[in-house]
Amino acid sequence: MDLVAFPDLTANQRATAARILREAIHGQSYKAEGEAEAEVATFLTDPDRFAIAAVEAGQVLGWVGGIRGYSHALELHPLVVDPAHHRQGIGAVLTRALETAALAEGFLTIHLGTDDDYAGTNLFGADLFPDPLAKLAQIAPTAQGHAYFFYLKQGFVPTGVLPDASGPGKPDIYMSKRVGWDR
Repeated sequence: MDLVAFPDLTANQRATAARILREAIHGQSYKAEGEAEAEVATFLTDPDRFAIAAVEAGQVLGWVGGIRGYSHALELHPLVVDPAHHRQGIGAVLTRALETAALAEGFLTIHLGTDDDYAGTNLFGADLFPDPLAKLAQIAPTAQGHAYFFYLKQGFVPTGVLPDASGPGKPDIYMSKRVGWDR
């Protein structure tokens, strides 16, 4: 498997990246016509964004994006793997590739938000007030599972939760990982 920067992908490979985005993300995001293609295009046109694809035999298997929004913290957005290739270690490889890129650019931390708008955790449907952090400390997966638990395995830690971010009872769970900063 090769790791390929988005500008080096062919038009067909970028179309596959858009399809993967549409199919791999739970909920309604990127489902409207042209929405996934427009998101992929931002990683080619916006200087604050970059993306890396996992490619095998010319086929895109998944990709990860980085967004430069802070001077020392990089946002991971998105990380998607073709559903036909889940549980093969591709997401972990892409996460490490983003960490390497972040370090090379001098970032200290990678952060992300992972919405639960499809009942992947016990936070879905819950009223997280008056103490959202106490509820976050009790997070557990449901039968559907959630990316939160993948990110924990990659060394990310929960750093916050935004209740009702995607609608009533649909929180966004914030996670971060330190990749630099020698003390």
